[in-house]
Amino acid sequence: MKVTAVKTYLYKAAWNWLFVKIETDEGIYGWGEATTAALEKPVEACIHNLADYLVGKDPRDIELHWSTMFRNAYWRPSFVVTSAMSGLDIAMWDILGKSLGVPVYRLLGGAVRDRIPVYRNGWWFAANTTDDYVWLAEREVKERGAKALKYDPFWGTDVFTATKDDILKVLDNVARVRKAVGDDVQIMLDCHSRMTTNGAIRFAQAVREYDPAWFEEPIPTDAAPEDLARIVASTDIPIVTGERIVTRWCFRDILEKRAAAAINPDPCHAGGISEMKKIGELANTYYVGFTPHSAGGPVMVAANLHVEACAPNFTIHEFFTVDPPYYEEVLKEPYSTLVDECLQLPERPGLGLDLKEEVLGNRPYKYHDLSSFWDVPQVPAGGKLES
Repeated sequence: MKVTAVKTYLYKAAWNWLFVKIETDEGIYGWGEATTAALEKPVEACIHNLADYLVGKDPRDIELHWSTMFRNAYWRPSFVVTSAMSGLDIAMWDILGKSLGVPVYRLLGGAVRDRIPVYRNGWWFAANTTDDYVWLAEREVKERGAKALKYDPFWGTDVFTATKDDILKVLDNVARVRKAVGDDVQIMLDCHSRMTTNGAIRFAQAVREYDPAWFEEPIPTDAAPEDLARIVASTDIPIVTGERIVTRWCFRDILEKRAAAAINPDPCHAGGISEMKKIGELANTYYVGFTPHSAGGPVMVAANLHVEACAPNFTIHEFFTVDPPYYEEVLKEPYSTLVDECLQLPERPGLGLDLKEEVLGNRPYKYHDLSSFWDVPQVPAGGKLES
Protein backbone atom coordinates (compact mmCIF):
# COMPACT_ATOMS: atom_id res chain seq x y z
CA MET A 1 0.00 0.00 0.00
CA LYS A 2 1.33 3.45 -0.95
CA VAL A 3 0.16 7.00 -0.28
CA THR A 4 -0.96 8.63 -3.54
CA ALA A 5 -2.29 11.99 -2.33
CA VAL A 6 -2.73 14.19 0.74
CA LYS A 7 -5.64 16.62 0.68
CA THR A 8 -6.73 19.31 3.16
CA TYR A 9 -10.07 20.99 3.81
CA LEU A 10 -10.84 24.06 5.93
CA TYR A 11 -14.39 24.18 7.28
CA LYS A 12 -15.75 27.04 9.41
CA ALA A 13 -17.83 25.72 12.30
CA ALA A 14 -17.78 27.59 15.63
CA TRP A 15 -14.03 27.49 15.02
CA ASN A 16 -12.16 26.69 11.81
CA TRP A 17 -11.70 22.94 11.47
CA LEU A 18 -8.78 21.64 9.40
CA PHE A 19 -9.34 18.15 7.99
CA VAL A 20 -6.71 15.96 6.30
CA LYS A 21 -7.39 13.12 3.88
CA ILE A 22 -4.72 10.58 2.91
CA GLU A 23 -5.48 8.50 -0.20
CA THR A 24 -3.76 5.26 -1.18
CA ASP A 25 -3.30 3.11 -4.27
CA GLU A 26 -5.51 0.41 -2.74
CA GLY A 27 -8.54 2.69 -2.48
CA ILE A 28 -8.39 2.88 1.31
CA TYR A 29 -8.28 6.42 2.65
CA GLY A 30 -7.95 7.93 6.09
CA TRP A 31 -9.24 11.08 7.75
CA GLY A 32 -7.17 13.19 10.11
CA GLU A 33 -7.62 16.57 11.75
CA ALA A 34 -5.16 19.36 12.57
CA THR A 35 -7.51 21.99 13.96
CA THR A 36 -5.74 24.71 15.94
CA ALA A 37 -6.71 28.00 17.56
CA ALA A 38 -6.25 30.44 14.65
CA LEU A 39 -3.17 28.81 13.09
CA GLU A 40 -4.93 26.68 10.49
CA LYS A 41 -3.33 28.40 7.48
CA PRO A 42 0.33 27.78 8.41
CA VAL A 43 -0.51 24.27 9.62
CA GLU A 44 -2.25 23.50 6.32
CA ALA A 45 0.85 24.67 4.44
CA CYS A 46 3.05 22.47 6.63
CA ILE A 47 0.85 19.43 5.96
CA HIS A 48 1.47 19.82 2.23
CA ASN A 49 5.18 20.27 2.93
CA LEU A 50 5.24 16.99 4.87
CA ALA A 51 3.19 15.32 2.13
CA ASP A 52 6.24 15.57 -0.11
CA TYR A 53 7.90 13.09 2.25
CA LEU A 54 4.85 10.85 2.73
CA VAL A 55 3.60 10.33 -0.83
CA GLY A 56 4.85 7.00 -2.20
CA LYS A 57 5.34 5.43 1.24
CA ASP A 58 3.28 2.83 3.11
CA PRO A 59 0.99 4.74 5.53
CA ARG A 60 0.82 1.77 7.87
CA ASP A 61 4.44 2.33 8.96
CA ILE A 62 3.20 4.97 11.38
CA GLU A 63 6.04 4.93 13.91
CA LEU A 64 8.65 5.22 11.17
CA HIS A 65 6.91 8.20 9.59
CA TRP A 66 6.22 9.97 12.89
CA SER A 67 9.83 9.65 14.03
CA THR A 68 11.21 10.67 10.65
CA MET A 69 8.99 13.73 10.26
CA PHE A 70 9.76 14.83 13.82
CA ARG A 71 13.50 14.37 13.37
CA ASN A 72 13.52 16.10 10.00
CA ALA A 73 11.56 19.09 11.33
CA TYR A 74 14.86 20.26 12.90
CA TRP A 75 13.20 23.32 14.56
CA ARG A 76 11.48 21.89 17.57
CA PRO A 77 9.33 21.98 19.46
CA SER A 78 7.22 23.62 16.78
CA PHE A 79 3.48 23.90 17.34
CA VAL A 80 2.92 24.21 13.58
CA VAL A 81 4.98 21.13 12.68
CA THR A 82 3.54 18.90 15.40
CA SER A 83 -0.01 20.00 14.49
CA ALA A 84 0.62 19.10 10.85
CA MET A 85 2.13 15.76 11.93
CA SER A 86 -0.88 15.17 14.17
CA GLY A 87 -3.36 15.42 11.30
CA LEU A 88 -1.31 13.01 9.19
CA ASP A 89 -0.79 10.59 12.09
CA ILE A 90 -4.53 10.38 12.84
CA ALA A 91 -5.28 9.70 9.17
CA MET A 92 -2.64 6.93 9.07
CA TRP A 93 -4.21 5.23 12.10
CA ASP A 94 -7.58 5.43 10.33
CA ILE A 95 -6.06 3.69 7.30
CA LEU A 96 -4.38 1.02 9.44
CA GLY A 97 -7.63 0.20 11.24
CA LYS A 98 -9.60 0.03 7.98
CA SER A 99 -6.96 -2.16 6.33
CA LEU A 100 -7.27 -4.67 9.18
CA GLY A 101 -11.03 -4.32 9.63
CA VAL A 102 -10.83 -3.27 13.30
CA PRO A 103 -11.41 -0.06 15.26
CA VAL A 104 -8.29 1.87 16.21
CA TYR A 105 -8.68 1.24 19.93
CA ARG A 106 -8.11 -2.49 19.30
CA LEU A 107 -4.71 -1.62 17.85
CA LEU A 108 -3.87 0.49 20.91
CA GLY A 109 -4.19 -2.46 23.28
CA GLY A 110 -7.96 -2.73 23.64
CA ALA A 111 -10.50 -0.83 25.69
CA VAL A 112 -10.61 -0.62 29.46
CA ARG A 113 -14.06 1.05 29.21
CA ASP A 114 -16.85 1.16 26.63
CA ARG A 115 -18.54 4.38 27.79
CA ILE A 116 -16.74 7.72 27.92
CA PRO A 117 -18.10 10.21 30.51
CA VAL A 118 -18.14 13.86 29.42
CA TYR A 119 -18.12 17.38 30.73
CA ARG A 120 -19.79 20.12 28.70
CA ASN A 121 -17.97 23.15 27.33
CA GLY A 122 -18.99 25.90 24.90
CA TRP A 123 -22.41 26.30 26.53
CA TRP A 124 -21.31 29.71 27.87
CA PHE A 125 -20.00 31.27 24.64
CA ALA A 126 -22.96 33.64 24.28
CA ALA A 127 -22.63 35.01 27.84
CA ASN A 128 -21.85 38.69 28.39
CA THR A 129 -22.93 39.03 32.02
CA THR A 130 -23.02 36.86 35.11
CA ASP A 131 -26.79 36.68 34.68
CA ASP A 132 -26.14 35.12 31.26
CA TYR A 133 -23.76 32.54 32.71
CA VAL A 134 -26.30 31.61 35.39
CA TRP A 135 -29.18 31.26 32.95
CA LEU A 136 -27.15 29.21 30.48
CA ALA A 137 -25.76 26.94 33.22
CA GLU A 138 -29.24 26.29 34.60
CA ARG A 139 -30.51 25.39 31.15
CA GLU A 140 -27.59 23.02 30.53
CA VAL A 141 -28.21 21.18 33.80
CA LYS A 142 -32.00 21.27 34.14
CA GLU A 143 -33.02 20.92 30.50
CA ARG A 144 -30.13 18.94 29.03
CA GLY A 145 -28.98 16.82 31.96
CA ALA A 146 -25.40 18.03 32.32
CA LYS A 147 -23.44 16.50 35.18
CA ALA A 148 -20.22 18.46 34.65
CA LEU A 149 -19.61 21.93 33.18
CA LYS A 150 -16.43 23.76 32.22
CA TYR A 151 -16.23 27.46 31.47
CA ASP A 152 -14.06 30.57 31.53
CA PRO A 153 -15.37 33.27 33.89
CA PHE A 154 -12.18 35.34 33.51
CA TRP A 155 -13.10 37.36 30.37
CA GLY A 156 -11.41 40.74 30.29
CA THR A 157 -8.60 39.91 32.71
CA ASP A 158 -4.91 39.61 31.82
CA VAL A 159 -1.74 38.53 33.60
CA PHE A 160 -0.49 41.92 34.80
CA THR A 161 -3.67 44.00 34.60
CA ALA A 162 -6.22 42.05 36.64
CA THR A 163 -7.50 44.18 39.53
CA LYS A 164 -9.01 43.13 42.84
CA ASP A 165 -12.44 44.11 41.48
CA ASP A 166 -11.90 41.88 38.44
CA ILE A 167 -11.19 38.89 40.66
CA LEU A 168 -14.14 39.64 42.93
CA LYS A 169 -16.39 39.63 39.85
CA VAL A 170 -15.00 36.21 38.88
CA LEU A 171 -15.62 34.87 42.38
CA ASP A 172 -19.17 36.24 42.32
CA ASN A 173 -19.70 34.56 38.95
CA VAL A 174 -18.51 31.18 40.25
CA ALA A 175 -20.58 31.53 43.43
CA ARG A 176 -23.76 32.23 41.48
CA VAL A 177 -23.18 29.48 38.93
CA ARG A 178 -22.51 27.00 41.75
CA LYS A 179 -25.75 28.02 43.47
CA ALA A 180 -27.66 27.72 40.19
CA VAL A 181 -26.50 24.20 39.30
CA GLY A 182 -26.33 22.73 42.79
CA ASP A 183 -23.67 20.81 44.64
CA ASP A 184 -23.91 17.59 42.59
CA VAL A 185 -22.69 19.13 39.31
CA GLN A 186 -18.95 19.37 38.69
CA ILE A 187 -17.67 22.82 37.74
CA MET A 188 -14.32 23.13 35.97
CA LEU A 189 -12.74 26.59 35.74
CA ASP A 190 -10.58 27.49 32.74
CA CYS A 191 -8.33 30.52 33.23
CA HIS A 192 -6.63 30.45 29.80
CA SER A 193 -3.35 31.59 31.40
CA ARG A 194 -4.58 34.94 32.71
CA MET A 195 -2.83 35.07 36.12
CA THR A 196 0.51 35.42 37.83
CA THR A 197 1.67 32.62 40.11
CA ASN A 198 0.85 34.48 43.31
CA GLY A 199 -2.44 35.69 41.89
CA ALA A 200 -3.41 32.14 40.98
CA ILE A 201 -2.56 30.90 44.48
CA ARG A 202 -4.70 33.61 46.07
CA PHE A 203 -7.57 32.91 43.68
CA ALA A 204 -7.43 29.15 44.33
CA GLN A 205 -7.66 29.80 48.06
CA ALA A 206 -10.62 32.16 47.60
CA VAL A 207 -12.59 29.98 45.18
CA ARG A 208 -12.14 26.80 47.24
CA GLU A 209 -15.50 27.20 49.03
CA TYR A 210 -17.33 26.71 45.71
CA ASP A 211 -15.71 23.31 45.22
CA PRO A 212 -14.39 23.53 41.64
CA ALA A 213 -13.49 20.17 40.12
CA TRP A 214 -10.35 21.72 38.67
CA PHE A 215 -8.53 24.99 37.89
CA GLU A 216 -7.11 24.93 34.36
CA GLU A 217 -4.17 26.87 32.90
CA PRO A 218 -3.84 29.36 35.77
CA ILE A 219 -0.59 30.87 34.43
CA PRO A 220 0.98 31.24 30.96
CA THR A 221 1.92 27.90 29.46
CA ASP A 222 5.50 29.04 28.82
CA ALA A 223 6.00 29.88 32.51
CA ALA A 224 8.47 27.77 34.46
CA PRO A 225 7.00 24.43 35.60
CA GLU A 226 8.32 25.26 39.08
CA ASP A 227 5.81 28.13 39.24
CA LEU A 228 2.96 25.84 38.27
CA ALA A 229 4.19 23.36 40.88
CA ARG A 230 3.95 26.12 43.51
CA ILE A 231 0.26 26.49 42.69
CA VAL A 232 -0.27 22.72 42.84
CA ALA A 233 1.37 22.61 46.27
CA SER A 234 -0.75 25.48 47.57
CA THR A 235 -4.22 23.99 46.98
CA ASP A 236 -6.16 20.75 46.91
CA ILE A 237 -8.04 21.93 43.81
CA PRO A 238 -6.65 19.85 40.93
CA ILE A 239 -4.53 21.97 38.59
CA VAL A 240 -4.82 21.04 34.91
CA THR A 241 -2.64 22.07 31.97
CA GLY A 242 -1.60 20.73 28.59
CA GLU A 243 -3.80 21.82 25.68
CA ARG A 244 -0.99 24.06 24.35
CA ILE A 245 1.87 21.68 25.14
CA VAL A 246 3.21 19.38 22.43
CA THR A 247 4.97 15.97 22.50
CA ARG A 248 5.98 13.82 25.45
CA TRP A 249 9.26 15.72 25.78
CA CYS A 250 7.46 18.97 26.59
CA PHE A 251 5.22 17.19 29.13
CA ARG A 252 8.23 15.59 30.84
CA ASP A 253 9.11 18.62 32.97
CA ILE A 254 5.46 19.17 33.96
CA LEU A 255 5.26 15.62 35.26
CA GLU A 256 8.73 15.46 36.85
CA LYS A 257 8.17 18.77 38.68
CA ARG A 258 4.71 17.62 39.93
CA ALA A 259 3.23 20.67 38.19
CA ALA A 260 -0.23 19.25 37.42
CA ALA A 261 -2.79 16.90 38.92
CA ALA A 262 -4.11 16.14 35.44
CA ILE A 263 -3.05 16.93 31.89
CA ASN A 264 -5.16 17.67 28.81
CA PRO A 265 -3.03 17.26 25.67
CA ASP A 266 -4.71 17.88 22.32
CA PRO A 267 -4.51 15.15 19.64
CA CYS A 268 -4.41 17.77 16.86
CA HIS A 269 -1.39 19.56 18.38
CA ALA A 270 0.53 17.17 20.61
CA GLY A 271 1.41 14.61 17.94
CA GLY A 272 -1.71 12.69 16.98
CA ILE A 273 -2.92 9.33 18.26
CA SER A 274 0.63 7.94 18.44
CA GLU A 275 1.87 10.64 20.78
CA MET A 276 -1.35 10.91 22.81
CA LYS A 277 -1.03 7.26 23.74
CA LYS A 278 2.55 7.80 24.90
CA ILE A 279 1.80 11.01 26.79
CA GLY A 280 -1.09 9.31 28.60
CA GLU A 281 1.11 6.39 29.60
CA LEU A 282 3.85 8.75 30.78
CA ALA A 283 1.33 10.61 32.95
CA ASN A 284 0.10 7.33 34.38
CA THR A 285 3.59 6.58 35.76
CA TYR A 286 3.17 9.72 37.93
CA TYR A 287 -0.47 8.93 38.81
CA VAL A 288 -1.52 12.04 36.93
CA GLY A 289 -4.97 12.11 35.35
CA PHE A 290 -5.46 12.16 31.57
CA THR A 291 -8.31 14.29 30.21
CA PRO A 292 -7.62 15.16 26.55
CA HIS A 293 -8.52 18.53 25.06
CA SER A 294 -11.26 18.15 22.44
CA ALA A 295 -12.08 21.59 21.02
CA GLY A 296 -12.43 20.65 17.37
CA GLY A 297 -14.25 18.66 14.75
CA PRO A 298 -15.52 15.07 14.71
CA VAL A 299 -12.21 13.55 13.62
CA MET A 300 -10.54 15.06 16.69
CA VAL A 301 -13.35 13.68 18.85
CA ALA A 302 -12.94 10.24 17.31
CA ALA A 303 -9.18 10.24 17.85
CA ASN A 304 -9.71 11.13 21.49
CA LEU A 305 -12.36 8.46 22.07
CA HIS A 306 -10.06 5.70 20.82
CA VAL A 307 -7.16 6.86 23.00
CA GLU A 308 -9.37 7.52 26.04
CA ALA A 309 -10.90 4.06 25.80
CA CYS A 310 -7.44 2.52 26.30
CA ALA A 311 -6.04 4.82 29.00
CA PRO A 312 -6.36 3.54 32.60
CA ASN A 313 -5.77 7.08 33.94
CA PHE A 314 -8.40 8.73 31.72
CA THR A 315 -10.91 10.76 33.72
CA ILE A 316 -13.43 12.71 31.58
CA HIS A 317 -13.96 13.79 27.95
CA GLU A 318 -14.48 17.38 26.78
CA PHE A 319 -17.76 17.79 24.85
CA PHE A 320 -18.56 21.05 23.07
CA THR A 321 -22.30 21.63 23.03
CA VAL A 322 -22.10 24.04 20.07
CA ASP A 323 -20.64 21.43 17.66
CA PRO A 324 -23.22 18.63 17.04
CA PRO A 325 -25.15 20.56 14.33
CA TYR A 326 -21.91 20.87 12.36
CA TYR A 327 -21.18 17.16 12.89
CA GLU A 328 -24.52 16.38 11.28
CA GLU A 329 -23.56 18.45 8.25
CA VAL A 330 -20.14 16.91 7.60
CA LEU A 331 -20.56 13.27 8.68
CA LYS A 332 -21.88 10.60 6.31
CA GLU A 333 -23.35 8.64 9.22
CA PRO A 334 -24.11 9.64 12.82
CA TYR A 335 -21.18 9.15 15.15
CA SER A 336 -21.09 8.37 18.86
CA THR A 337 -24.13 9.94 20.53
CA LEU A 338 -24.48 11.27 24.05
CA VAL A 339 -26.37 8.89 26.35
CA ASP A 340 -26.61 9.64 30.07
CA GLU A 341 -23.70 12.09 29.68
CA CYS A 342 -21.48 9.42 28.16
CA LEU A 343 -20.26 8.81 24.61
CA GLN A 344 -20.31 5.25 23.29
CA LEU A 345 -17.17 3.65 21.95
CA PRO A 346 -17.22 3.45 18.12
CA GLU A 347 -17.05 -0.07 16.69
CA ARG A 348 -16.60 0.53 12.93
CA PRO A 349 -13.11 -0.06 11.45
CA GLY A 350 -10.51 2.68 11.74
CA LEU A 351 -11.74 5.82 13.47
CA GLY A 352 -15.28 4.73 12.68
CA LEU A 353 -16.42 7.74 10.69
CA ASP A 354 -16.41 9.20 7.19
CA LEU A 355 -16.80 12.79 6.00
CA LYS A 356 -18.87 14.22 3.15
CA GLU A 357 -16.06 15.60 1.06
CA GLU A 358 -18.47 17.55 -1.15
CA VAL A 359 -19.80 19.72 1.71
CA LEU A 360 -16.49 20.67 3.30
CA GLY A 361 -16.26 23.80 1.16
CA ASN A 362 -19.74 25.02 2.12
CA ARG A 363 -18.48 26.99 5.10
CA PRO A 364 -15.25 28.69 4.00
CA TYR A 365 -12.43 29.63 6.34
CA LYS A 366 -12.90 32.83 8.34
CA TYR A 367 -10.10 34.44 10.31
CA HIS A 368 -10.62 34.19 14.07
CA ASP A 369 -9.07 36.98 16.14
CA LEU A 370 -7.89 35.53 19.44
CA SER A 371 -7.72 38.97 21.03
CA SER A 372 -11.34 38.26 21.99
CA PHE A 373 -9.96 36.17 24.87
CA TRP A 374 -8.76 39.33 26.57
CA ASP A 375 -11.53 41.74 25.55
CA VAL A 376 -14.12 42.88 28.06
CA PRO A 377 -17.49 41.47 26.89
CA GLN A 378 -19.82 43.99 25.28
CA VAL A 379 -23.11 43.88 27.17
CA PRO A 380 -26.08 44.00 24.80
CA ALA A 381 -29.14 46.17 25.35
CA GLY A 382 -31.12 44.71 28.24
CA GLY A 383 -27.94 43.44 29.92
CA LYS A 384 -28.53 39.72 29.51
CA LEU A 385 -29.59 37.00 27.11
CA GLU A 386 -33.20 36.73 26.16
CA SER A 387 -34.79 33.38 27.02
